[in-house]
Amino acid sequence: MNYWLLSCLSFGVGAVVGLTGIGGASLITPMLIMVFQVPATIAVSSDVVAATLMKVVGGIKHWRQQTLDPQIVKWLALGSVPGALIGVGIFHLMRDSWSEDWNSLLLKGLGSMILLVTLVGFIQLIVSILCPQIKLPTLPRLDLTTWQGRSATLTIGATLGFMVGLTSVASGSMFALALMAFFQLDARKLVGTDISQAAILLSFTSLGHIGLGTVDWAVVGAIWLGSVPGVLVGAKLCQFAPQRPLRAIVYSLLMMVSWKLVV
Repeated sequence: MNYWLLSCLSFGVGAVVGLTGIGGASLITPMLIMVFQVPATIAVSSDVVAATLMKVVGGIKHWRQQTLDPQIVKWLALGSVPGALIGVGIFHLMRDSWSEDWNSLLLKGLGSMILLVTLVGFIQLIVSILCPQIKLPTLPRLDLTTWQGRSATLTIGATLGFMVGLTSVASGSMFALALMAFFQLDARKLVGTDISQAAILLSFTSLGHIGLGTVDWAVVGAIWLGSVPGVLVGAKLCQFAPQRPLRAIVYSLLMMVSWKLVV
């Protein structure tokens, strides 16, 4: 394996994550599988562990820039962490039960998850650009000062956390869509909040994957070497970079990658 190439590509992924909050596992996991021929189970676990440090560093940077909402981070994390640990447990059971077909099943699951999330986000983005006069239906904003709002946020966090624990993908994309739908955050706080809650979520999820014994530490180290400086650069650019053009590029790339995995 060409670890230097992996580090260079990971720098680009880290910069995209720091700038937009999306694209981490959705880009690195397929890259490991398709470009570097890493088995799917090892790619999933190694990516989760590698993404943890990347998003912790990015979250700290956004916290210092005050481009996040700490209350939303807290209540989402309270739901997503136990949900993700349950997902990791089922990941382990599925691996043991269907060992012969696991790689094929996981590939299709990865692709389907990314494609679904990306299609929804891409359609919303295109409509907002081409037809700004069209007001898409929005859900009521959740009020975290009430128990109803907190309970709904916990439920959303638990559901999405479970999906992340099971597949390792779309932690940024799914939570970003939830933040846009239920909290209507501006672009900067959306990115920072997304990365920060993902950092907490992945910190616990990675422990579960380490326990499975499917982490390739050489792969993890190469990803860290590129993604950590990359996410710092991206987070800094987030303060003034236009979000729509970059998100359109990311969504287009995710659609191509996910379709390749599904097919």
